[in-house]
Amino acid sequence: MDREWQLAHGRSLTLGPRALIMGVLNVTPDSFSDAGVHYSLDQALQGARKMIEDGASIIDVGGESTRPGAARVEPSVEQSRILPVIDALAKQDDIIISVDTYREETARLAVEAGAHIVNDVWGVQREPAIADLAARTGAGLVIMHTGRERERDPDVIADQFAFLNRSLEIARLAGVSDSQIVLDPGFGFAKDTDENIALMDRFSELAAFGYPFLAGTSRKRFLGAVSGGEANERDVVTAASSAILRLAGADIFRVHDIAMSRSTLNLADAMLDNRGKRP
Repeated sequence: MDREWQLAHGRSLTLGPRALIMGVLNVTPDSFSDAGVHYSLDQALQGARKMIEDGASIIDVGGESTRPGAARVEPSVEQSRILPVIDALAKQDDIIISVDTYREETARLAVEAGAHIVNDVWGVQREPAIADLAARTGAGLVIMHTGRERERDPDVIADQFAFLNRSLEIARLAGVSDSQIVLDPGFGFAKDTDENIALMDRFSELAAFGYPFLAGTSRKRFLGAVSGGEANERDVVTAASSAILRLAGADIFRVHDIAMSRSTLNLADAMLDNRGKRP
């Protein structure tokens, strides 16, 4: 089912007919697979432009690594890394910008600088004021599931519903429109290999939420556990996982290697088109 994803600054994206790619632009020295690659402003802008050329629809800019065990940075450090990049990208009309942060202050400054989407890995539960910000600005809001720092249901799908329903309650009470919300099951994020594989296998059950979904399996440790290879050698299996999840109902894919994922997602989209033509 096609739907419009409402974003800040009067922008929107159509979800449904074609898989959309969110390119990962980590402006950090310590991200798990691309540390320092986009650390300077020039590197970040060149990287973003290449992602758009390769088929990304969204650039997700982050200033703090979320890998397991990564040290947290001060908000001022996070902001000094990402705000110049967002400000420069916002001057290019063809780029939709997402900010990868769980801090309301950072999200607010990013939207003011031109970001269209807030991608919160704590599902608006660490800083619920992010939901207020989204309601006030009309920003797109990615609400991600995490298993960190809490008790979890042993059933991976039951835990998705328990956590994400709480997040959705926060968003709705803040006045966030359904048309602004995309959910993310949070591959990785305190889930072991078996749990991530089960989540992939049962992904279609999440359609019961009635919201579009973003999938971020790119270069994750569980993919290495089943296929081998270090983080920067997992792009083939990432692309395969994205195609599988597209056929199971995901709409947006957060990846590092844009071109490879675009090719595999084109195949998945062709299969979905064929399904729609069946009598």
